[in-house]
Amino acid sequence: MTRALYPRERVQVVQEATAKAGLSALLLTPGPDLRYVSGYDALPLERLTCLAVPAEGEPFLVVPRLELPAAQESPAGELGVELVPWDETDDPYALVARRLGASGGKVGLADRMWAMMTLRFRDAMPGAEQVLAGTVLRELRMRKSAAEVAALREAGEAIDRVHRRVPEFLRPGRTEREVGRDIHDAILEEGHSTVDFIIVGSGPNGANPHAELSDRVIAAGEPIVVDIGGQMPSGYCSDSTRTYCIGEAPADFRAYYAVLEEAQRVACDTVSPGVTPEAVDAAARDLITGAGYGEYFIHRTGHGIGLETHEEPYIVAGNTEPLEPGMAFSVEPGIYPGEHGARIEDIVVCTEDGYASMNNTSHSLVVVG
Repeated sequence: MTRALYPRERVQVVQEATAKAGLSALLLTPGPDLRYVSGYDALPLERLTCLAVPAEGEPFLVVPRLELPAAQESPAGELGVELVPWDETDDPYALVARRLGASGGKVGLADRMWAMMTLRFRDAMPGAEQVLAGTVLRELRMRKSAAEVAALREAGEAIDRVHRRVPEFLRPGRTEREVGRDIHDAILEEGHSTVDFIIVGSGPNGANPHAELSDRVIAAGEPIVVDIGGQMPSGYCSDSTRTYCIGEAPADFRAYYAVLEEAQRVACDTVSPGVTPEAVDAAARDLITGAGYGEYFIHRTGHGIGLETHEEPYIVAGNTEPLEPGMAFSVEPGIYPGEHGARIEDIVVCTEDGYASMNNTSHSLVVVG
């Protein structure tokens, strides 16, 4: 799958997009932009690693000499791009500037480049205007290839397996942190290479969409929001939320959970080429508001996902850029009245005639015990 995820042709496509955007070069340091273009998951070090993609001329990858073997063994070693090592006494920023020969124009810097590196490049290339590489890469990264969709499906299946195991971890008297430790291990056991986040929000903590794991003891009859995700060996991410309850849930919770289920379904069914992200957001929000819970839906309906858990497109009011096949994002409305809360989240991909879900566990409230 590696070659399909990071094809050699991508560098050429990025180079053409760089020229079309009127930039003289892209400079990509360790992070998702570099990995997207080259497949190299480089360590983020104070020593400069940088893929330079000029609008004209040959791209090259500058690496610290001690990192050269890792670069050669990564997918970047198969790209046909020149690997340029530098030694401890060299100035790698001057090296990049000298090889580019750039004294002016616009240079796109990786969106996640460290400020230290941004300033060093500014000093090395005083005549260049610095802009975000995202102005070029966002259009490419938003539209997932078939291989990327397959990687997201693999990630979705892996996190689904974890959710199926969650009920075995939930018992009265256990703390959120104890449950979180079990989920952490399960995420790795089910095929992820890293754990990105774990939310186990019981009772009132479930009304905080980004609740941290705590020593709160879980009690019977309390709803529990479990939002989990990680990164697969491919580099692509999972993210899925399901809501659980140990024993019978409160009546007021059951009432708004039924509304939430319908809102999440309607929002997913709205996804189709040409539909705007804000229309997907409105589909969930209008239904929740109409049922009297609008003030308790306090975040956007979704976010894009790929090599990052949060990336474009964002499913939110004001985003009128039409959806296209290959765009991948979460659909995750929530209702958070205060004493408890609920969220249902799937990752979906826009297809030629609708959408495909990467997550396929039941949306129903999971009653444990």
